[in-house]
Amino acid sequence: MSGQPVTINSLKYDQTIRRTWQVDLVDQDGSLLIFAGEFDSDVDHPDLGFIPRGTISHEYYWLDRWYNIFRFLESDGSLRNYYCNVSMPSRFQNGVLEYIDLDIDVVVWPDAGHVVLDMNEFEENADQLSYPADVCSNALEGLTELIDLVANRKFPFDADLNVSSLAVI
Repeated sequence: MSGQPVTINSLKYDQTIRRTWQVDLVDQDGSLLIFAGEFDSDVDHPDLGFIPRGTISHEYYWLDRWYNIFRFLESDGSLRNYYCNVSMPSRFQNGVLEYIDLDIDVVVWPDAGHVVLDMNEFEENADQLSYPADVCSNALEGLTELIDLVANRKFPFDADLNVSSLAVI
């Protein structure tokens, strides 16, 4: 299974594709799927700054959790940052992994400082697209679980956060 090429589709709540990209499946353990990919072009992200072509992305998706996590590595292999999406649980079949992005993002820096992004976008879309109450509550529980994983340095945040005490932004 290692190295199997996979297409990732990030979907809006209405099932239209937001973004699509290619990665390699490197491991599957129960409901966890781990992929590796590489940025094929430079990206200038409003919250992350400049991400050069060649940046490595280790991507963690669960079939039963309301988030996914990207671990971005610099060209020298050091941690750049984590980028987490609050999402509905992923679906994986026939070489395609899809997830519905629910707008809330969390950026985690190497010092374990983190920033929650796009809460206003989540609230607006929940209203405009009529997210059901259980989707809203599961999304907020997923956000709480993500922040707990960071604060307690649990997988996949257990290896390379450089902190002596946690700094929260």
